[in-house]
Amino acid sequence: MSNDSTYAAVPFDHAKADIILRSSDNIDFRVFKLFLSLASPFFETFFEIPQSAEEDQDQEAKDGLVVVPVTEDSKTLDALLRFCYPCTLAEDPELEVLKDVLDVLEAARKYSLDDKKARQAITSPKLLEADPLRCFAFAHRGRLQEESQLAARYTLTQPLIPSWFQEIDLITATDLLSLLTDHKKCGDAEFTGLLLAVGYRHCGCPRSNTPKYMLFLLTANGLGSLRWWEDFMEETFTALRDKPCKETVQASADKTVQTVKARNCQDCSTRITEGMRDFLELFTRKIDESISQIEVELNF
Repeated sequence: MSNDSTYAAVPFDHAKADIILRSSDNIDFRVFKLFLSLASPFFETFFEIPQSAEEDQDQEAKDGLVVVPVTEDSKTLDALLRFCYPCTLAEDPELEVLKDVLDVLEAARKYSLDDKKARQAITSPKLLEADPLRCFAFAHRGRLQEESQLAARYTLTQPLIPSWFQEIDLITATDLLSLLTDHKKCGDAEFTGLLLAVGYRHCGCPRSNTPKYMLFLLTANGLGSLRWWEDFMEETFTALRDKPCKETVQASADKTVQTVKARNCQDCSTRITEGMRDFLELFTRKIDESISQIEVELNF
């Protein structure tokens, strides 16, 4: 018997529990065989296997209960057991660290447990927005196809060439190439059909008579294009090559709004905020449509 072990916290310290699971860091979880058997075919089979008299003698016991050592640490085991218990007795685990999510995923598969909640954790917006590349690596390591695709979409908020991260070893060079290829496809996607007309007849802002982008200025001399608009579109499309996402367009638009307002143009300064907002609604919709048609080619 290990004298160094201690009992886990509620709800895994119940006085009427009928077995103890001991984690790799010597934390004893007093649990009910029934809950574990109903949640896991692995545990159901394990508890039904009869033991010989010799095995019974060698089996460690504590407070009259059989002690079963497991390889998972107490943090992973706690989360895993919460998947087995009714929600009225145990709250869902708080999986906010990617490494913890991966450990729980692997343990859930080992014990044939439903890993739905762990899979949901790896695709939480909080984790995806903070570390999309790491989420992708963990999802791919866990062979989670839908989660990998979702994480790949979030990586579009990152530069085309990613910085080194510790979990990069979880994916192969082929997987990373697929991710970069997808990134480039999204950056190359064409956003067409956006035609806005504004009636700034007396605007004093610099303009271009050879516009590249489809926002025109109606002037006494015919059609022209505002120079700040041309600059905005040029900078935006360049930035989208590196980070093809809505956030890129929003950042570029915010910068343009500030620049135009600083010029104090009587027409543009008063209309830029509303006009840019309407444009962004159309533009980001086109981005979503284009990106949704592109799927990362991953091998599982």
